[in-house]
Formats: sequence, C-alpha cells, structure tokens
Amino acid sequence: MEHQKPIRINKYLSQAGYCSRRQADRFLEAGKITINGKIPEMGTKVMPGDEVRVEGKLIKNEKETPVYIAFNKPVGIVCTTDRKVEKDNIIDFINYPKRIYPIGRLDKASEGLILLTNDGKIVNKILRSRNDQGKEYIVKVNKPLTVSFLEGMRNGVPILDTITKKCEVKQTGSHEFHIILTQGLNRQIRRMCEHFNYRVEKLKRIRVINIHLGDLPVGKYRDLTSKELQELKRIVKA
Repeated sequence: MEHQKPIRINKYLSQAGYCSRRQADRFLEAGKITINGKIPEMGTKVMPGDEVRVEGKLIKNEKETPVYIAFNKPVGIVCTTDRKVEKDNIIDFINYPKRIYPIGRLDKASEGLILLTNDGKIVNKILRSRNDQGKEYIVKVNKPLTVSFLEGMRNGVPILDTITKKCEVKQTGSHEFHIILTQGLNRQIRRMCEHFNYRVEKLKRIRVINIHLGDLPVGKYRDLTSKELQELKRIVKA
C-alpha cells in the first residue's frame, strides 16, 4: 500500500519500520539515502511512486503489523541499528524476523530492560515524553554508600554542563541502591556516581515507564501485553 501524500523522508523510513526518524536523519546527513537515484537534502519529501533506497536497499512503506517487545539486554550488547559498525549490536543479537529498532539506549556496560518496536510514531512519543514515571535502575558501586552520597544523588549533580534533575534514590544494600530517572543524559548514572568518587560496578534497568523487566531472563525478549501497551500509549499520549 503506497502513501497518498508527500511525507518527509525521515517519517517515510520510520513508517516503513526501517529506523527511527533520528536515525533516518543521520543516514540522510551521511548521504546514505537516495530518492529516485539521487541523494536528497534534509527535509525532502517522498512523493507517491518515488523509489527510496538506504545504502542501496529498496525501502517500501507498507503497513506492517506493529511489534512491541521488551528485551533483557546483556552486558556487552550495543543498542545500535548500524550492523556494520558494531558486531555485538542488538539487532543481530535478537535476530527478530521483522525489522525493529530500540527505543532509546542502554550503554554497552549496562544490562536490563530496553523496548524495541517497528512503530516509529510511538518511538518519538516515548523519547519526547515528559511523564514523571521515568526509568528505574538497580546500581551496585565499589564502596559502601553514605548519607551524603545518597542525598547528593537525590538533589542534583553537576555533569555535562548541567545539573541533573532531582530524583528518587533508595538504598537497598551496603553497596547497592535503586534510582528512578526522569531524564536521559549520556551515561548519566555513571557520571553522577563518578562526581562523588564512586565507580559503578553493575547497572541494571528494571523498568521503563510502566513496563517492568520482571523475571525475563537475560538475553530473552517478550511481547508487551495488550494491557501494558494500552497503558504505555495512554501515558505518552500515543
């Protein structure tokens, strides 16, 4: 089924389930996309009947059954769709029968819950969502926790030329705590800990908004339940 109206190339690739809009923009900047054999400019729209290719591969914008899965990412797996750059990428590891891509990131040294989909619309909704449910992590550090460390983590930490938002931090062991973040700065928890001279030894994400990791084994994935998906869409207004 072809679309009937001209749409931006990044939206076209997102709707086709090829990649997120953000990744499409990166492909565009790198000159990896062609429309009718020519490299388009940023913001170019795809017309009905146009031939769109990414790295030479023909991309058809056909309606697919949407896929929403929860995956327990192992340490060492990289959250990228660029299979040429990283041999330990998430897409090859999961080997899902349809093209899917991760919603957000979880760094290589971390493990735990990450969501994947072929629904570009919900990706953008989740990434832009300002809901306060956030993402929850279990963190183990290299030395005993102190009251001043916990208070410092809760009240905002200067990293990456900003101050992190106040967050919920609960001690669960001598060297372990749970933390709920409502922002997603690069390697945020590790940088926050480093500010107080702590080193993260283990970092595991156990919740993304209303989706919980539960007892999902490491390296395995499952479909979101209809109840989970309905609630997720309600929260992010998808």
